[in-house]
Amino acid sequence: MYLVFLMYLLFASTFTIGKAALQFAPPFWFVGVRMIIAGLLLLGYLYFFKRKKLFLRTADWAILGSIIIFHIFLPYSAEFWALQYISAPKACLMYNLSPFISAFFSYIWFAEKMTNKKWLGLLIGFFALIPSLVATNGVNAFLFFSWAEIVMLISVVSSVYGWVLFRDLVKLRGYSPFMINGMAMLIGGIFSLSLSPMVESWKGLLPLTGNLMEFATLLGMIILIANVISYNLYGWLLHKYTASFLSFAGFLTPVFSAFFDWFITGKLSVGPSFFISVGLILLGLYIFYSEELKQGYIVKE
Repeated sequence: MYLVFLMYLLFASTFTIGKAALQFAPPFWFVGVRMIIAGLLLLGYLYFFKRKKLFLRTADWAILGSIIIFHIFLPYSAEFWALQYISAPKACLMYNLSPFISAFFSYIWFAEKMTNKKWLGLLIGFFALIPSLVATNGVNAFLFFSWAEIVMLISVVSSVYGWVLFRDLVKLRGYSPFMINGMAMLIGGIFSLSLSPMVESWKGLLPLTGNLMEFATLLGMIILIANVISYNLYGWLLHKYTASFLSFAGFLTPVFSAFFDWFITGKLSVGPSFFISVGLILLGLYIFYSEELKQGYIVKE
């Protein structure tokens, strides 16, 4: 299970990197360029080294079209737009609705059963975050929802649904995660980039401000960490774990985010309530994991 921890460690770093990149480029343009480059890299790798995996049956084009929209274009465009306005506690809370949404979609799509123990694990993990968030930001951060919060919620729901569809193509139909991700990123990126000049102000040929080398570094980092490594690692892990379990493991993201804050600033910006939250999250994760092992949904090592 160490790969699950590694994946969310990497995902946590991309939040900080993406937030920094938005200082140089508008969200739709940034998402578009990022996804196009990443898609070309993944498809290029398959073309030169594993060309036999570069195929798609006619019957599966409709599912791929849904993945392009719900797995790439909608969640990333909505997320990076909302990150311009959303508060950190609400973003964290909304992202951690993913396991509940994933359990619903997995029940419908794959007939996966939610037992009382799994619900208990989910609830422990979800409510474990609240003490830490309230201690840091106060209860007022959760008292109202703006358009940005609504857009972020749409992003979360879309992302979870996209991963469920992705699991269908990769685990049940045998496609390469590189191929599905590559095609979805390339086409989804083209959609996002095409939308940019319609909704974002361009000054000159490119809507960029500030140090271009610094932006290029951030862009390269997020493509490598998120699009090339983390996304395909997630796809590979779907062979072994359920979408519900992997979504639940995302409760660990705030833990790793705190680590990166400490690593970058040199200050530990969390208190005792944070470590209580960490302990409860791990407890809930263990309960959920052990129950999925009993059900046979997780492949034993």
